[in-house]
Amino acid sequence: MLGSAPGSMVKEGYYFGIPPLLLGGVAYLLQWYVAATFLVLLAVFAFSFFRDPERVIPAEPGAVVSPGDGRVVVVTDEEYEDRPGKRVSIFLAVWNVHVNRSPAAGTITKMDYRPGKFLAAMRERASVENEQNVFTLSTDAGELVFKQIAGLIARRVVSWKKAGEKVARGERIGLVRFGSRVDLWVPKEAEILVKVGENVKGGSSVLAQWPVKPAARKLGQSSSTETDANLTATGKRS
Repeated sequence: MLGSAPGSMVKEGYYFGIPPLLLGGVAYLLQWYVAATFLVLLAVFAFSFFRDPERVIPAEPGAVVSPGDGRVVVVTDEEYEDRPGKRVSIFLAVWNVHVNRSPAAGTITKMDYRPGKFLAAMRERASVENEQNVFTLSTDAGELVFKQIAGLIARRVVSWKKAGEKVARGERIGLVRFGSRVDLWVPKEAEILVKVGENVKGGSSVLAQWPVKPAARKLGQSSSTETDANLTATGKRS
């Protein structure tokens, strides 16, 4: 898996945390205690922000899990490329885990990076106007879409995957730095199980139920079984 050591933190945590920690040590030796305290606290924040905890991934068929940690801020009917469906938007505050996960098992058929603005992630326009990575995921039930969206402070969306790769439900796919938003779009047949104001966890909270149609289940049984067999209880992939 790229980008992180499971159960610890992503590699960016070392890049952002070690320099202020070392500078804090130097400041302490020079008896610049206020500066030392500030730098050490900054390092602790970086280590905490980039933490990457393990998650227990739901195993029930048809479960669509949250792409990220945070609070549900939008649940609405919405068309995507002229297809009727539903969108769930989740706001990630700076204290939330920012590692993002795949909402379902399948193949990433398309991944678009869209440059844009850095509006506050709580704002409705952020889903359309902000910098974002848009993933189109083909599953046994059909096609869904999820987005990594940069916020006012977050200035970079990072993906560890590319088009054509297969992913498991709950598998780590990337992160957004320092406060952000994730969106999930599913077709109208899916049943949304969350409401505005709920707190969710990436990879473990079920946002929707989207059963595989009988015909699709028969055609995709072997590939689905293989994917499920490779999925561990924590979402770790070999």
